Amino acid sequence: MYGRCGRVDDARRLFDGMPARTVFSWNALVGAYLSSGSAVEAVRVYRAMRASAAPGPAPDGCTLASVLKACGVEGDGRCGHEVHGLAVKSGLDKSTLVANALIGMYAKCGMLDSALRVFEWLHDGRDVASWNSVITGCVQNGRTLEALEVFRGMQSSGFGMNSYTAVGVLQVCAELALLNLGRELHGALLKCGSEFNIQFNALLVMYAKCGRVDSALRVFRQIDEKDYISWNSMLSCYVQNGLYAEAIDFFGEMLHHGFQPDHACVVSLSSALGHLGWLNNGTEVHAYAIKQRLHTDPQVGNTLMDMYIKCDSIECSAKVFESMSIRDHISWTTILACFAQSSQHFEALEMFREVQKQGIKVDSMMIGSILETCSGLKSLSLLKQVHSYALRNGVLDLILKNRLIDIYGDCREVRNSLNIFQTVEKKDIVTWTSMINCCANNRLLNEAVSLFTEMQKANIEPDSVALVSILVAIAGLSSLTKGKQVHGFLIRRNFPIEGPIVSSLVDMYSGCGSMNYASKVFYGVECKDVVLWTAMINATGMHGHGKQAIDIFERMLHTGLTPDHVCFLALLHACSHSKLVDEGKYYLDMMMSKYRLKPWQEHYACVVDILGRSGRTEEAYRFIESMPMEPTSVVWCALLGACRVHKNHDLAVVAANKLLELEPDNPGNYILVSNVFAAMEKWNDVKEVRTRMTERGLRKDPACSWIEIGNNIHTFTARDHSHRDSEAIHLKLAEITEKLRKRGYTEDTRFVLHDVSEEEKIDMLHKHSERLAIAFGLISTRPGTPLRIAKNLRVCGDCHEFTKLVSKLFERDIVVRDANRFHHFSGGSCSCGDFW
Repeated sequence: MYGRCGRVDDARRLFDGMPARTVFSWNALVGAYLSSGSAVEAVRVYRAMRASAAPGPAPDGCTLASVLKACGVEGDGRCGHEVHGLAVKSGLDKSTLVANALIGMYAKCGMLDSALRVFEWLHDGRDVASWNSVITGCVQNGRTLEALEVFRGMQSSGFGMNSYTAVGVLQVCAELALLNLGRELHGALLKCGSEFNIQFNALLVMYAKCGRVDSALRVFRQIDEKDYISWNSMLSCYVQNGLYAEAIDFFGEMLHHGFQPDHACVVSLSSALGHLGWLNNGTEVHAYAIKQRLHTDPQVGNTLMDMYIKCDSIECSAKVFESMSIRDHISWTTILACFAQSSQHFEALEMFREVQKQGIKVDSMMIGSILETCSGLKSLSLLKQVHSYALRNGVLDLILKNRLIDIYGDCREVRNSLNIFQTVEKKDIVTWTSMINCCANNRLLNEAVSLFTEMQKANIEPDSVALVSILVAIAGLSSLTKGKQVHGFLIRRNFPIEGPIVSSLVDMYSGCGSMNYASKVFYGVECKDVVLWTAMINATGMHGHGKQAIDIFERMLHTGLTPDHVCFLALLHACSHSKLVDEGKYYLDMMMSKYRLKPWQEHYACVVDILGRSGRTEEAYRFIESMPMEPTSVVWCALLGACRVHKNHDLAVVAANKLLELEPDNPGNYILVSNVFAAMEKWNDVKEVRTRMTERGLRKDPACSWIEIGNNIHTFTARDHSHRDSEAIHLKLAEITEKLRKRGYTEDTRFVLHDVSEEEKIDMLHKHSERLAIAFGLISTRPGTPLRIAKNLRVCGDCHEFTKLVSKLFERDIVVRDANRFHHFSGGSCSCGDFW
């Protein structure tokens, strides 16, 4: 009686005062402690019973069942195993009551296989509780599929389920998202008239995990006497399904009904506020948690950390971590992710060292955070150390392998990426996409396209990310044929032409020189977002149609959309390519004054480029000096390019020194500086720059051009004789040159940036890669067929003039994409107006 009333001390005094104790009195005291949550004391009473002088009462089935339950609560498998031994010796293991308790004990101690052996041994003595114990045990140990198999076995053995069975199986339905089975169980519970909160709460959780918030809410409203579990389950349902604002509203309803937040509520509420980015409300919840001493719970602390991370308050997240007296594995994982995601790379490395010092098991999630640090630092040596560590400790799962492929690619270590890719036995779509991206980002564009073809042969269905990646690669190749093939694939598969896919199609078609197809895709979309408008503005600007790009931008504004940083950058590039100085200044001012956007370095670089291309290099320099931030290499690069065109040597020296100081290991900068000095015939300066480049072990990427004929890409370098049709190509090129000379063409050797003889300069110009591509195009296509050529570097002035004359002489439209823009040659003129 005292035990059932929760007065354990009174029960103990009464027990101690008994002159003779029966097995019933011992069982009553064990049960009293167990009911009051003192499982340790329950076990002690059991041990005292065993140690009592003979002929004291021996434990019976009730005793052992209670003690086994206490062992399960404490997770004391060793003690439970001892009790199991006593049960076998005394023959009580044949008791269904004891056997069920053994199953429950082993399951709670994480020894599910032992629990299953007891269940198998029991066989003929099983009752509904036996089946329920195994189902619950499987769920507790994360073996939900086995739980489902046990339930099916229960049904086939003729056992009818009760409400406790339903609760266990509903947990299975929640974990495996088995909505139909969950609904069947719901119906069964309604038929048997079950109205206990435990069943309603299980139903609520099941519907929440299956994404059916409406059904979960109906179940919640049907509960007459809602407890904390009911309210918290419904609040968690909203959060799990991304309905964060609704979760906050529901929390208000919870307060209105007199339920104050407990630790589970604080966890859900913090998560919702984090996703909403409501920092002020989050700090209020944090203060409440401290006041109610809920912050000492690791789960609460972990969720508060995550909330601050999502609100971009890294310092507050770190403070929560420092204040936690108990940190679990999730705490360390969260703080590592916090530093890695916020680019606090050295703090992340220091925290990782602390994890190792504390002896905390490093898992794949922690390694993932450190890999982000390697990526941020662009440290190949650190990346290799982390890779080796993951291999040694056996934590290199598929997700990490995919990320390693990405990061090795970022570090230009394509061979390492390929080695990892080849070791993955079961490649998923992310594996293929990562390798395709790696190749595309490292200019191995043909290899990227080949991988996409292999992926399809492997019966891996491309998703939107993979399709965007391959469209980017195809745009880099300027392969209109392959681009059309992918577009056709999308149409045949009824793939939604929207979001990133449609903007990538516009980029691809414009990158392949076909503004006609790019426009058709763009105007074929009814609901255009900012990204799609930006893609079209960028495409139009790259093709030299600055005024048209501005018109598209203004039409976007009339739709009510708000331009972002990237949109303004595309617009300023368009102004730059079309020499629209006043317009460029106007839109930079609009960006800052009307839309309150702080310009990036790239925006300022565009304005410098616009001024510089217009010959206003001194004004461009003054603009740089007025910038509210320290200019980076992209700005100085723009000024240096302008100095080359307009031969401002003094400013060129200033820009060159700044550029090489900021990026001393970028070979492209040395080439640009060298070419600027060469154009000014400052040969001593050229020699000095190239010597510095050699001393640093830097190499120039060779100039190359390529053209698509049929379904094949043909690539040429300067003075190239490697092509199978090389002899015919060079003969055709000589023929073209001779015909052009007869019509007044004279080589402009000022564009040869080498201190060599005039004859050598002329020979060098004749063998430029784009001329070889043009000659091959002329002998490989029918008269009148347009030619599309791409080059990795800027087209020189003499080749530009050469191509204009070829377009007139052979009556061909020739589209050339160089490093700066598109040139549309037709009838002896170019769309750039000789300005690029």
